[in-house]
Parts: sequence; C-alpha cells; structure tokens
Amino acid sequence: MDMKTILLDIGGTYIKRSDGRQFPALSSGSRGEVADALRKAIGPLAGVDGIGVAVPGPFDFRNGIFLMRHKYASVYGESFRALAKVPDSIPVKFHHDVNTLLLGAMKMLGLEGDDVAIVTLGTGLGFGHAVSGQVQYSPGGSPAVSLWNRPLPDGGILEDELSAGGICRAYSRASGRKCRSALSVSRMAYAGNPEALKVYEDLGARLGGVIKGLSCELSIQTLLLGGQISGSMSLMEAPLRDALPGIRIMQAPENAVFEGLKSLF
Repeated sequence: MDMKTILLDIGGTYIKRSDGRQFPALSSGSRGEVADALRKAIGPLAGVDGIGVAVPGPFDFRNGIFLMRHKYASVYGESFRALAKVPDSIPVKFHHDVNTLLLGAMKMLGLEGDDVAIVTLGTGLGFGHAVSGQVQYSPGGSPAVSLWNRPLPDGGILEDELSAGGICRAYSRASGRKCRSALSVSRMAYAGNPEALKVYEDLGARLGGVIKGLSCELSIQTLLLGGQISGSMSLMEAPLRDALPGIRIMQAPENAVFEGLKSLF
C-alpha cells in the first residue's frame, strides 16, 4: 500500500504543498499567524502516514525546532509539531529547503553523479552543493557552505545584495523611484526599461563573481538556479555565463523540492 504523505515547502511568503496549493505565510508574522498558516497548509490528518517539510535554516532538523532570527523569529525555539498540532503518532521529517531542492533537481536532471552547486534567489539567498552527486551537509543538517551571511566590505551581508530586497534597493538607487517588488522590476526589464535591465544584469554579474570565487575551493561542473527570482534567469543569464565559462548553468525544475522530499521516504 502506498504511503499517504503531506509534503510542504516553507518559504518566506508562502507555504507550498505538493498538490499545487499555496498558503500565505509571512516569515515576519506573529506566532499566531505562523501557527495558523502551518495548520491550514497541513489540513486534515486523517489517514496521513507522514509529513515531509522543506524549511530554511537555522533549524533543528532532528527535533523540528525553529531557530531562525531573520525569518519566523516569532516562533524561535518552538516546535513545528506543537505549532501545527501534529500528533506524535505521525512521523515528520525535516530537511533544509536548499538541500532538498538540490536533491530533487539532481534526480530530475540526471545529475546524480556530478559536482553540482545550487543558488536560490528569493526573499533570501541560499546555496548548496554536491560532490559526485552527494549533497554536502553541515553537522546540523544545513548546507556545508553558507553564502547568505557573508559580510560585505561596506557593511551588511551578501543576502542584502542577492535577494528580492537587494533588487528593489538597486532599482530605487538607479531610478530614484520607489520599488514595489522584485517582480515589478523584472516586468519593467522585460518591457525594456533600461534601469531595470541593468539591475538584473548587475545581479547576474555579481552572482557570477561570487560563484567564480567559490569555484576555486569547490569543484562545480553545473550551477543550478532556483527560487522565485530564477524565473527571470534570462535577464541575468548573459553576464552570469560570461563570468563562469566552462560551468553549465541550468534552472532547477519546477517542483524539484517535492521530488527531494519524496526521497526522504
């Protein structure tokens, strides 16, 4: 008999289910709002044999405890199981979202034996890598190499530049106009707005420089792009490829994170 599992991908603005549904879940929300979003996303538990959860770090993946200060800070130190009201009889498996996406993407693209890196661009910046198809983990279960919190020379961290917020700030600086969202900047870029185009081109060049520096310490045959901003890959693709000759660049397949979660069961 097949298992009945619920697979969830917890992001900064939505919780996604493998059945295609999305549930609003702002990472800046209150404890009650976060708990309510988790319960709605899980839904009825009758007949459920297991729950797989892809979640950003820091997180206690063994015990299911939120440990983030920059996201979901309102539930820091609290149990996913308690917040979502999941009974002890139902097993819950937790896995870092970037590592989960990498697992699924390698399987779907036939890259299981390769040296692969993945960058996720969205509300935050994620990075993970695999050596000969084996995902590399930190002792706590996060990716072995962390990029998001690397300091910038003039203050701040790398995520401040390579993220949706970074895109908005760059556009506002270039244009002198208020930015609504990274999506609005990409739409303007596709419509030919020169300032918006340059923001995405600069993003590609900056990301390429970061990965080029990493490739000195890591063997990278293939670079995968994931996250919401990767949907605008064509806007930043040329400078990214210019910075990374010899490295294959591909977009992670849609729903790869759920393919990765399935592998946990």
